[in-house]
Amino acid sequence: MTSPAPAAARISVIGAGPGGLTCARILQRHGIPVTVYDRDPHPAARDQGGSLDLHADDGQLALREAGLLDDFLALARPEGQEMRLLAPSGRLLDHHLPAEGELFKPEIDRGGLRELLLGSLEPGTVRWGHALDGIAGPDDGPRQLRFAGGTTVETDLVIGADGAFSRVRPAVSPAVPHYTGAGFVEARFDDVDAAHPELAALVGQGGATAADGDRALFAQRNSGDHIRVYIVQRRPLDWIAAAGLDIGDTAAIRASLLDAYAGWSPSLLRMITDNDGPYVDRPLFALPVPHTWTRSATVTLLGDAAHLMPPLGVGVNLAMLDACELALALAGSATVADAIGTYEKTMLPRSADTARRLEHGVEALLEEHTEGEL
Repeated sequence: MTSPAPAAARISVIGAGPGGLTCARILQRHGIPVTVYDRDPHPAARDQGGSLDLHADDGQLALREAGLLDDFLALARPEGQEMRLLAPSGRLLDHHLPAEGELFKPEIDRGGLRELLLGSLEPGTVRWGHALDGIAGPDDGPRQLRFAGGTTVETDLVIGADGAFSRVRPAVSPAVPHYTGAGFVEARFDDVDAAHPELAALVGQGGATAADGDRALFAQRNSGDHIRVYIVQRRPLDWIAAAGLDIGDTAAIRASLLDAYAGWSPSLLRMITDNDGPYVDRPLFALPVPHTWTRSATVTLLGDAAHLMPPLGVGVNLAMLDACELALALAGSATVADAIGTYEKTMLPRSADTARRLEHGVEALLEEHTEGEL
């Protein structure tokens, strides 16, 4: 089959996260039709997670190309760039306060960013309740998307923007994410200024982190008077079951965490003892480094589907930059296959370089801080 021109192609994005929605938005700005498929039954089906810092040299560049940078800056929290480094004793080691007008990496909640992107798309662009089971058809197309429930869709280009455990990835790569040996336990705090004033004062308007080389705590201010805390430890993947615990047993999980953080300051232990609601277990996975594949004429990947790395502030920014570059390649190429080649020629080396730098990023999450580090 001859590769079609992008404007005449049936383009399917799998995943309505920041990367997939950014790609769809930029394609539509260039008059290229696109459909996004997402497994969630509706946009509010699940919590979208915590706060993101979008960088001026990648995430914000993508939003500029999407025509949404001013809207983003109106929603973003520049004050969220504040950062405090603490010792396990609670002593303040370093403190960054953003300068007036500093906009290099302002914060926005994941949910707010998603709403901004969704609201910018043509009605009906996103098809909710479409969980991809697999992809069939020849590499030169057309491809068949098979969704749970038996629905099938024929398409000329599949863009995998469906995250760490992508169902698109197997069409181009046998790679699967591996466990990094560490994970987060997430704790949420609501109405913090009134209900948790000590924690609110400790965290400030941005984030606060402490680590001792083996354990870490990272607290992050979200909008709506919320704080999320990420309790970081090296541990087996099955640590909860191995200890005879249940993640829904908040008291038992809390006791286990307090035992692990014995000796830390009472002010920091509030991040473990005072949370509202249950904990969430979030093991950290990564793809092999480098992750590459033989080029396909009909399938490509972006974001975590292409280059899952430890969570060190680059993931969503790289996903949105990928999305921008792929959409612009499609807008500027004669065929879909040419566009994939143009995009992957830049994306794959960049993601490999970044992944090499962050390959041992879990150690950076746990590394003990020093004075003057920021």
